Amino acid sequence: MPRKQFEDDLKKLRNRFHEMGDITNSAVHKAVRSFVNHDRALAQEVINDDEKINELEIKLEKECFEIMALQQPVANDLRMVITIMKASSDLERIGDHAVSIARATIATKGETRIMDVEKALQFMSNDVKAMVDDTLTSFVLQDVKAAKKAAKEDGDVDEKYREIYKSCLEHMQADAETIVTGTEYIKVAGFLERIGDYATNICEWVVYLSTGKITEL
Repeated sequence: MPRKQFEDDLKKLRNRFHEMGDITNSAVHKAVRSFVNHDRALAQEVINDDEKINELEIKLEKECFEIMALQQPVANDLRMVITIMKASSDLERIGDHAVSIARATIATKGETRIMDVEKALQFMSNDVKAMVDDTLTSFVLQDVKAAKKAAKEDGDVDEKYREIYKSCLEHMQADAETIVTGTEYIKVAGFLERIGDYATNICEWVVYLSTGKITEL
């Protein structure tokens, strides 16, 4: 396979990864919006669209294996292919958590709402979306400094999770009617926290691409 063909294939991989990242990030935002607005139709849209994310991940993995088999890339080229394959797996898991949030929307429809917690979830969602945005940008630009900066944002996400968890417990102890929604709120905050962890994983793959070493950020 000529070098130009390899570079063209690699460009297609990057473009497909970026497309997958955009769709996944949109799914997260839609899922949280559906949850705080109790919008079952939007939640179902997130669940239905997850198939697109899964298909993109399968295509990326297949194309990565084909490039490795046909071209047998070495050094930086091999790291790029491996990084795209591993990072796309992290994106697929982020999509799974978006689906879990959407399903929580359906589970809590009609239950007692806790407005201050829902507002906190919106803020947490905004932080997570910004973190994923910054992560994907660092990946596309192969910017190690930006990746490390994006990974640090996970600390704020973790802190918001702890605050929401504490607030939910207080509400559930004070009012038994909030137990169902409070439990779901904690789950949703946990899903968002895990999305932050997967974004951090992708940041670590950016560093690996540059250094050849897996570094915990």
